[in-house]
Amino acid sequence: MDRKWTFDYIVVGTGPAGAVIAKILSDDKQTSVLVLEAGENNDKDKPIRDSTFALELEEQFFPQYFWQGEGIPQEGVDDRSFEWTTGRLLGGGSSINGEQYVRPTPDVFREWEKLLGPLWSPRRATRRFKKLEKYNGETDNPSARGYHGRLDIRQAPVHPTSMAEKLTAAIEQATGFPEILDYNDPKTPLGPFTRWQLYQDPSGRRESSSKAFLSLDIMTPSGRGVKGRKLRVFFKSTALRVLFDQKRAAGVEFLKEGKRVRAYARKKVIISGGINSAQLLMLSGIGPAPLLKKAGIPVIFNNPNVGQRLRNHTLNTAVFTTNPNDNALPANDPNALYTGGAFLPAPMEPSGNRRAVQLIGIGSDRHLTLALLYLRPKSRGFIKIQNNDPLKIVLADEGFLANPDDMEAVKNIYRIYVKNIAAKLTSIDPAYRLISPTTDIIDDDSKLEDFIKENFDHNHHQQGSLRMAPLHRGGVVDRRGNVHGVKDLIVADASIIPFTVDGNVSAPAFLIGYTIARQLQLQDKKPQKRQGKRQPFENEEE
Repeated sequence: MDRKWTFDYIVVGTGPAGAVIAKILSDDKQTSVLVLEAGENNDKDKPIRDSTFALELEEQFFPQYFWQGEGIPQEGVDDRSFEWTTGRLLGGGSSINGEQYVRPTPDVFREWEKLLGPLWSPRRATRRFKKLEKYNGETDNPSARGYHGRLDIRQAPVHPTSMAEKLTAAIEQATGFPEILDYNDPKTPLGPFTRWQLYQDPSGRRESSSKAFLSLDIMTPSGRGVKGRKLRVFFKSTALRVLFDQKRAAGVEFLKEGKRVRAYARKKVIISGGINSAQLLMLSGIGPAPLLKKAGIPVIFNNPNVGQRLRNHTLNTAVFTTNPNDNALPANDPNALYTGGAFLPAPMEPSGNRRAVQLIGIGSDRHLTLALLYLRPKSRGFIKIQNNDPLKIVLADEGFLANPDDMEAVKNIYRIYVKNIAAKLTSIDPAYRLISPTTDIIDDDSKLEDFIKENFDHNHHQQGSLRMAPLHRGGVVDRRGNVHGVKDLIVADASIIPFTVDGNVSAPAFLIGYTIARQLQLQDKKPQKRQGKRQPFENEEE
């Protein structure tokens, strides 16, 4: 085939990382960028732009917006299976998620820095988040927040309801952690709060990666760059494999509206496919050699770490009756979505100061559901391809509760946090009573374990299957996202997270995309030939 489709960079995926990278690289009007998106531009669809659909999208999976797949039965939760899916549309998962904006805490980035160097230090992470965000809310630490970035973040609601205030007061009394104003302030990562920070513009409309970084001032609805920008987005284009020339990533073969075609990259191929990135690497010949050979895939680089160390947070719930006079959300702000919440340490560490539990209040006319996420699980899963068919769903085992310590941690969330919060909430307002699980279930170890397994749910916080680390420490990519063993191939998305983040994964995915894009910009500005040996971490300031 001819090389009529040749660009400086090819980016696979338009989620948080891919969209940021495409925008930043094409800011240089001399740099050409091709972006491949398997889905369509659905930004104008009411379920996408209207934030009130956010929870419904997560629960019901509108088939036109999602990859369709299912993970293998999970032994830790009575062989139940869960969906293995993410967004298949412009904006990727950011167009269909629950809109919660949660930065990882400095504790997480200190782990990253120890493994990867100062490029990922807490200080630099905070500085980059500030450059990304346009914060519309209150904080006790304005110097920690960004107000001029492209990513609209709304603190909602402006006036919390009595239901949110009662829940927050109960959590404060039950745990001893005072109410906080801004959980994304590195100085206040723990405590209950009445107002969530959401990916929304000031009007409450969803702020996806496409709306923020591939908007009408960047590209036309058809995917062409504007204002001289050498950017193209191909919709309905599913990446099949990376093309190599002597272990150099030279392009991508993809399915475009039913036809198998190729595009070529002068500089780099960047994979930002989220949960699909591991499969694409293996289809391209990078992964465990025995598995690839069995699937009939020529091995480019044998790396047994590919697809391993898959992690996800746990998700369970507790349900309370409510006072019929209390509204879950303000009548004038249904886009606020959530009714208070909290970030707390592990309940078995009463003096702990590290975030380990996320509580999310989801109110309705009759009930208040408290979502319970354990953020520091020890269980690990894996991703494996079944054959060389790129349209075949992978074998995805998320290993939920495979490590018995995780079951014990979730039990303690119920025994300590839920039980005490329930008691305080009832003392504040007797109309609020814990009905699921009941206290007799919490007090019975066997019944509680059965309840957790039956009540367990999936939260789409997959991370770590293509770990950012040295090869000998389980790595698939280095600290700049470069894939080990080959040249000019990068992975940039939540799959390269090296240590589990203590919150939702979309914020770190934005950060990863921004950091890697800036590193590529710096590389492009350097002379092609350099004298002397490069120092390990020089020139990594922005």
